[in-house]
Order: sequence, then C-alpha cells, then structure tokens
Amino acid sequence: MKRLPIPDDVTGEEIDADVRQELQSLPKGLAEDVSRNLVMVARLIDEDPEGAYAYSKIALRLASRVAAVREAAGFAAYANQKYSEALAEFRAARRMTGNVDLWPVMADCERGLGRPEKALDMAGAPEVHKLDKAGQVEMRLVAAGARRDIGQLDAAIVTLQSPELASNSVQPWTARLRYAYADALLAAGREDEAREWFAKAVESDKDGSTDASDRLAELDGVEFVDALVEDEDEDEVAPEAEAEDEAEAADESETATDAEADTDPDTEVESEVDDEDDIVEAERTKPVVEADDDDEAPRG
Repeated sequence: MKRLPIPDDVTGEEIDADVRQELQSLPKGLAEDVSRNLVMVARLIDEDPEGAYAYSKIALRLASRVAAVREAAGFAAYANQKYSEALAEFRAARRMTGNVDLWPVMADCERGLGRPEKALDMAGAPEVHKLDKAGQVEMRLVAAGARRDIGQLDAAIVTLQSPELASNSVQPWTARLRYAYADALLAAGREDEAREWFAKAVESDKDGSTDASDRLAELDGVEFVDALVEDEDEDEVAPEAEAEDEAEAADESETATDAEADTDPDTEVESEVDDEDDIVEAERTKPVVEADDDDEAPRG
C-alpha cells in the first residue's frame, strides 16, 4: 500500500479521546498509523481538501471497520463535493454507532446529489428530535437550502426564523445562521433587512467563517482593490512598454541615418563624379559607324 509522507511532529495523539478509544481495537502499530493519517485529514481538510481526501483513503484501507475512520472519510469526500461517496461513508458510520449526529450532513449530501425533496423529508424525520441544539440548527440550515433549491424562497426565510436566530447569545452556529438568513432576504429583494442581518452576522463571526463583511461592504457600495494584483499587472505591462520604447528609438535612429545620407554634400559630389565617369566611358566605347559607298564625295 502506497503511503503519503507525514511530518515527524504528527504523533497521532492529537486526535480526540473518543477516536483514540475506538482505535484501541486495532494492534498498537496499526492504531498509531491510522491515527496519524486521521490527524493529517483534520489538518488539511479546510486548506487542502484533495490532500485530506488522499490521507482519508489510506486510513480507510487500513481500518475500514472503525466508525471514526468512515466518518473522517465521509467528511473528506464531502469537502471535495463527492457527495455520493460521502453519503455512503456517513451511512456506514451511522450503522456502526447508531448515532444521529451525521443526519444533517447526510441530508445536505442529498441536496448535493440534486435531491432537495429527499433532504426535506429527512428534515421532518424523527431523527431530528434526537439532535442536540447545534445539530438542529444545522438541520434548519440544510432545510432552508433545500427550499431555495426548489424555488421556495419565502419558505426558506420562514424556515430560518427561529429562537436561535433571534437570540442575542453568540454560539458557534450564530454567524452562519444569520448569514443564511441575510442571504435569503437579499435573494427575495429585501435589501434593507438583508443589510441589517449581514451586519449582525459580522458581529458574531469572530473567526471569519463567513464572508459577511464583504457582502455588507458590497451592499454599501464599497469596492475593494487587491494591491498585489495591481502590482502584478504593472509588472506584466512594463516589459511590453519597454519593448515599444526600444522599437520607437530604433525607428527614430534609422530615420535620422537616412536623413543624414540625403543631406551629406560628400555623398552628392561622389554621385556627380560617378555620373560623369559613366558618360566618358560611354563615349569611349561608342562604335564607329562607317559611311556607305553611296554617301562618299564624287571624285574629280
């Protein structure tokens, strides 16, 4: 089995205690190997989803009967928009544990597969009542997205209206919930309300999990310019401008040379002398024409 490089500072101890507990069913060396690959999945999944997916496949080949491994593989596939694969892994993990925590993300996979109606069916299933507060908010976000998928924009707005949205308490899900609500309002043409909720999303988004600040600035007519991109554009234009300047200088130099040649007195004298020499040479080589007998003078 081909392995991927893992930094020496990754020991495998970084994973959650619950996952370590699950891995105890494996031989010690194998458990350590799997755990190190799972750490790499967690490290890369946001910045390098493809890399995370590659490490998850290795962990999956090593320990496919461990629920935590199937779950990690599911999230890595989900991050790469491989929704069918992700859904299969989430279902496998749920069968192993009986846990409903993955229910919202499973419903979102149905959306990704173009089945929003299925996601809405899952949003009304008994499993939702078994979710904790964070899971219920996540399910609400998925359901609102499914409503928008099928063109039910007003229903999506109503779906997001909840005690969690109205609460002044900031929770891990608050920014995303406010952002989704603002985005739905904007899509419905309720711009003033959308601006208010984008502003509230900014207030609660301490770790920058959304682009609410950019959306708010856009509504306010503020345009951001990337200075780095401008510098790169200038660097690309500069060589072209320099080449044009060199070409113009070469044309001017050639024109000046031609002008000097046209006005040089020495050149004119040499030209006249050459013309005179040509005339003399022509006279010297001119053939002599003899007169015919009929044209001779009469003899006396």
